[in-house]
Amino acid sequence: MLKQLTHEEANALMAKHDLVVADVRDHDSYEEGHIEQAVHLSMPKLQEFTEMADKNQPILVYCYHGITSQSVGQHLVDQGFTQVYSLVGGFEAWKQNHPYSTDS
Repeated sequence: MLKQLTHEEANALMAKHDLVVADVRDHDSYEEGHIEQAVHLSMPKLQEFTEMADKNQPILVYCYHGITSQSVGQHLVDQGFTQVYSLVGGFEAWKQNHPYSTDS
């Protein structure tokens, strides 16, 4: 089941658990800034990711404003991932409240 998390809930989850943080925005936006430890998960890489990743490891998906990440998150749930989270408000909400990385 896909669960939506606020930036506070996501930050707390990241502090407590080993999880994959997946940025599904375009490459240039990822390069300009992203949540620390986030991997860039472009649409072409999504199929490979679903085949290779541990489906029991929690994954937090985010995009610009939290819309696209919901559909990507649901796709991951449909592929058998058991703990999938979408960031409400996306990176825009995150960067207003938390530090973020500009290193790729």
